[in-house]
Amino acid sequence: MAKGLLITYALWVIGGPLGLHHLYLGRDSHALLWLLTLGGFGVGWMREVFRLPAYVSEVNREAAGDGVRHRNARPPPVSPVRFAGQVCVGIYFGTVALIALNSLNFFYLLVLPLCVGAGVHLVSCAGRETSDLQKTLTTCVMTSPLFYGSRLSPLPISLAASITATRHRRFKEPLAANEPPEPLGPRLYRLGLAWLAFSAPLGYCVFHNTTATLGYLVDCVSAILDALWFFPWLQGVLEYFLLLPYKVLRALTGAGLPEESWKKVLEVLLREYSQREKEAMQVLLVREGSTMEEITRSYRELVKVWHPDHNPRQMTEAQQMFIRIQEAYETLTQRHKKTQQE
Repeated sequence: MAKGLLITYALWVIGGPLGLHHLYLGRDSHALLWLLTLGGFGVGWMREVFRLPAYVSEVNREAAGDGVRHRNARPPPVSPVRFAGQVCVGIYFGTVALIALNSLNFFYLLVLPLCVGAGVHLVSCAGRETSDLQKTLTTCVMTSPLFYGSRLSPLPISLAASITATRHRRFKEPLAANEPPEPLGPRLYRLGLAWLAFSAPLGYCVFHNTTATLGYLVDCVSAILDALWFFPWLQGVLEYFLLLPYKVLRALTGAGLPEESWKKVLEVLLREYSQREKEAMQVLLVREGSTMEEITRSYRELVKVWHPDHNPRQMTEAQQMFIRIQEAYETLTQRHKKTQQE
């Protein structure tokens, strides 16, 4: 059945950020991407206003048996927009994993790279193109240990995975002639499961551990700003865009949140930092006011004691403790750097 352009535009207006028009056109990967990113963070949705006629025409040609893609055809041309989308969505998926799944075992070695790779591959599968999932995930797993424990690790992992996905891009196989389309029910079921798998851990952290989630987001933003210390003007631009939602709120309401409310939010975040630092001190067996030399000395001693290679009989416990020691040392190191800067 031929798809109508007017219906596509109507769905684009009504539920475009949720991917309803892509679902109507049978582009389920694109629909899932839009559902999880709200239309490519709004930018992709607005960009499609000029691309919908091409989408409809392509779907109707394939439905008529006029598919032109073949397994041995030359790869599609490199798209800078798709590459940028792969990097951004990979970082987005990695950030969600950092917020919602960071308590899992082997997080930086396995969970985080798989999440970043899934985001990159989802963009690779949008539209009529796809890529090699196995090679993309392998690149993520091999890159992740190089940036173990860093809050900025989704960026280099996503960049490496995007390069791999771009190198192994190819066209999807067209539907066989006279092959009936898949019913809507199973397609919605798969999309619902994917959305639930993505949103459930994040929703739990946001609604049941709000303070820790906000604290982690602030940590990520601080890490990004610290990484741009040699570009002060770029720091200013980033800070401007981060404060833009608040400025828009003030412009629309004429007020925004009172200054006292913002101070209370900051106090909550500062308490969260203090609590995390105290827990780190307990892990490293140091006291408040300990020098960096004392912290490093205790860290090295504990690493020797709890290294998994030295504890073959209690491997699981040693691995968990080893990771806690690494994270605690990183927390106190960052605290020391901030103190020196102040």
